[in-house]
Amino acid sequence: MPNWILKVGLTGGLATGKTHVAGALARLGCRVLSADELGHQVLLPGGEAYDDVIREFGPAILGPDGRIDRRLLAAEVFGRPERLEKLNSLVHPHVIHREEQWLETLGREALAAAGPRVIAVIDAAILIETGSFRRFDRLILTVCSEETQIRRHVERSGESEAETRARLARQMPLEAKRRYADYVIDTSGSREDTDHLVEEVFRKLQQDAI
Repeated sequence: MPNWILKVGLTGGLATGKTHVAGALARLGCRVLSADELGHQVLLPGGEAYDDVIREFGPAILGPDGRIDRRLLAAEVFGRPERLEKLNSLVHPHVIHREEQWLETLGREALAAAGPRVIAVIDAAILIETGSFRRFDRLILTVCSEETQIRRHVERSGESEAETRARLARQMPLEAKRRYADYVIDTSGSREDTDHLVEEVFRKLQQDAI
């Protein structure tokens, strides 16, 4: 029910503050859904991708509790593009299906309320790389300097600077992503600075939703 919702994609590179921006948009009144959280759910026992992923990558990716250990799974695909592509092909269709179900529910709620259009934001890491950005009315990109990305990721993950640089080298450059974005939020400043930029984008989204 696209007339009742403005579908917004939120994406960005490693440690560019995407999660903070998603939270800020939610506080401003947007409905926000995390594709990463959906990815967790479809990999749980009984989840849509659980059996297929184990069949493809083997029982060595399981933890003692029978759940897929995401660190072990990540090790299977790290630096192996063909294996990552295979994993994505098993997981992403189920994630997208859940996203579409969520959007349909929001559309029905908005229709019943007969109020203003709902701003629905889906927070996902590789919208541009997979072509999924085309499903959205607007696309927000979070960016910051590479040195900021490295510092943030090292601090929160414990990986070395060299490991982080290697990880970044395998990602689509932020500058290449800019041409796809309707709105770019630079998170290099303080959280307060970022929140002000989010508020500016939110006001524009409100106009887009009219």
